[in-house]
Amino acid sequence: MSLAYIGIGSNLGDSLQLVQTALQELAKLPLSKLAAQSSFYRSKPLLADGDDYVNAVALIHTELAALDLLAALQAIELRHGRERSYLNAPRTLDLDLLLYGSEIIALPQLQVPHPRMTERAFVLQPLLDINPEIEIPGAGPAHSRLAALAEQGVHAIH
Repeated sequence: MSLAYIGIGSNLGDSLQLVQTALQELAKLPLSKLAAQSSFYRSKPLLADGDDYVNAVALIHTELAALDLLAALQAIELRHGRERSYLNAPRTLDLDLLLYGSEIIALPQLQVPHPRMTERAFVLQPLLDINPEIEIPGAGPAHSRLAALAEQGVHAIH
């Protein structure tokens, strides 16, 4: 059984509803159990245009191999109309495998830890909601990275 942290984001359509639906679908993944979810956050798009994002992070316990989990996440995205028209394009739903246990995975189709997670307050803040002491393999404590990203303007949704 592995612990997997999944970043969730949306900025097209009813983003809050899409993130909530994604959490429900993560809870139904085979050989997996939704163990925790963060609060919901609103953030401005980074390096892109478009509406604000709604973001969250989920923690699942899973027996799925990392690539099988990635395929399941991409299938959920596709069911919700995800298109990859260009880099950083607005999206109905984005599911990123952030961490998979303490593994470091470097494959063409999957890099874990997610290669830009330490540069994104909209990932680190909800990740820290779930586990304030979490360590990112190869990068150290997540909380040590968040203060430098304050200008990104991530705000809790109440």
